[in-house]
Amino acid sequence: MVSASDKISVNFILSKGNAHDAPQGRLLMETLGKQKATKPLVMDRAYEDDYTRYIAQTLKFEPVVPPKKNRKNPWEYDKTLYKRRNEIERLFRNLKGFRRIFTRFEKLDEMFVGFIQLALICMRIQ
Repeated sequence: MVSASDKISVNFILSKGNAHDAPQGRLLMETLGKQKATKPLVMDRAYEDDYTRYIAQTLKFEPVVPPKKNRKNPWEYDKTLYKRRNEIERLFRNLKGFRRIFTRFEKLDEMFVGFIQLALICMRIQ
């Protein structure tokens, strides 16, 4: 999920539960397209691999993600900006407040995505 704040989702992709997040994150970045000016992109550590960071930089995003502790060549990142990552966590927490999403009653992905979109709309207008 790409989020602008704790109440605004820009885009999301539904993936299998046993799939890694990084390939889906790359797809989401590509849906945003190349930016006119460099913009920071706060990411989770699951997206700190070289290929994901390369795609982000190609699309004129500045990846703000801490390196894993076992990296041979760690990089610097904006720690103050990285603290805003909790906004996406709050967005997920608010989504889980909707029982139908939390328990996933829907068998079809299309219906589940529809209810996620409805929940995002409800959160936005509150």
